[in-house]
Amino acid sequence: MLHRGPKPRHLTGADDGMSTAEYAIGTIAAAAFAALLYAVVTGDSIVAALTSLVQRAISVDF
Repeated sequence: MLHRGPKPRHLTGADDGMSTAEYAIGTIAAAAFAALLYAVVTGDSIVAALTSLVQRAISVDF
């Protein structure tokens, strides 16, 4: 006998969200990006540039 109704949900390939493994990979990727961004922002050249910028902004005569 042939089944003529809609296919069961697990056979349609529909994906309503991420699975636990995808959440884990996304979380690891976000943490790695945050660590990289922190390393860049706290690097000597960035700190020196921001310090220079703040010192110039403070020393502006009005």
